[in-house]
Amino acid sequence: SAVPDGSSNGSDAVNGTAGRFVSSAEGTALAYGSLLLMALLPIFFGALRSVGCSKSKNASDMPETITSRDAARFPIIASCTLFGLYLFFKIFSQEYINLLLSMYFFVLGILALSHTMSPFMCRVFPAQLPNKQYQLLFTQGSGESKEEIVNYEFDTKDLICLGISSVVGVWYVLKKHWIANNLFGLAFALNGVELLHLNTVSTGCILLGGLFVYDVFWVFGTNVMVTVAKSFEAPIKLVFPQDLLEKGLGASNFAMLGLGDIVIPGIFIALLLRFDVSLKKNTRTYFYTSFLAYIFGLGLTIFVMHTFKHAQPALLYLVPACVGFPVLLALFKGELTEMFSERHDSVHLEEKTKMPRPQLCGSTLN
Repeated sequence: SAVPDGSSNGSDAVNGTAGRFVSSAEGTALAYGSLLLMALLPIFFGALRSVGCSKSKNASDMPETITSRDAARFPIIASCTLFGLYLFFKIFSQEYINLLLSMYFFVLGILALSHTMSPFMCRVFPAQLPNKQYQLLFTQGSGESKEEIVNYEFDTKDLICLGISSVVGVWYVLKKHWIANNLFGLAFALNGVELLHLNTVSTGCILLGGLFVYDVFWVFGTNVMVTVAKSFEAPIKLVFPQDLLEKGLGASNFAMLGLGDIVIPGIFIALLLRFDVSLKKNTRTYFYTSFLAYIFGLGLTIFVMHTFKHAQPALLYLVPACVGFPVLLALFKGELTEMFSERHDSVHLEEKTKMPRPQLCGSTLN
């Protein structure tokens, strides 16, 4: 996550921040402030949407629950994937690998952005226009032996979202513009926070602890992450130009923030919001505490990087902040045992809260 930026001037990106400050102080402050704001948006709205997602009865909207075993294996799998990409870029042509990756993320980005836009489209779609229903059905066999392979239902609103997302996708593939990159990156981050659920706080601590070690090792211990980040062309990071004030939308000196530094703490913050809901006290104390802790941790990352002019892995600061502050709060309130003993995955949350099922086109936290 703390890797050199791929901008034209070769400035060093520090897990979202550039190591060489060649731009004006105003431009640098604007870039860092924008990255911080963009990081907070998918965490906040993804966490809210995760509450509705956890109570959904629709199989296609059910979240992916991460267990303690998954959390323990995740840093190992991530390390193998990272090193595998490193070998691929060393052995094969970077141009062809990035072409395949661009096509892959083109499809994923369109689907992610379309899903992100869906609740908004439900609110702005004119009531006068007909919202027709469609069904895409593929079957195998005939008669009693007929078996469904694909059964996808959608409507006019979904088609509009898909069309807008496709335009952004073509823009990204053709121009690799930083705004198109950020639209896809924000969609990936929000969907990750919404749909990836930790089942317990203990699982969250295992996951964040393992990735804390992963981030520090691959950033400080080897050049693998640096090499992959230099070679990898995909919307897996948020970028913002530090020379925007001087060059406008054609700026090229980017500060960068990896999506992992948003999604990984974000799914833990979303878990704490579901814990707040399960307490049924009409407060969001743990959610707001962890949210403010994330702001503190990311701000500290930028401060240390700016002071020492050296790459810093953000999880080095985000993990202690996002875990430590809520745990200390639970200890102070006498709810530490309840926090670590209860399950807060989709099934348990629905049984405990008994809240109504959200609407198909998205939901908000009441």
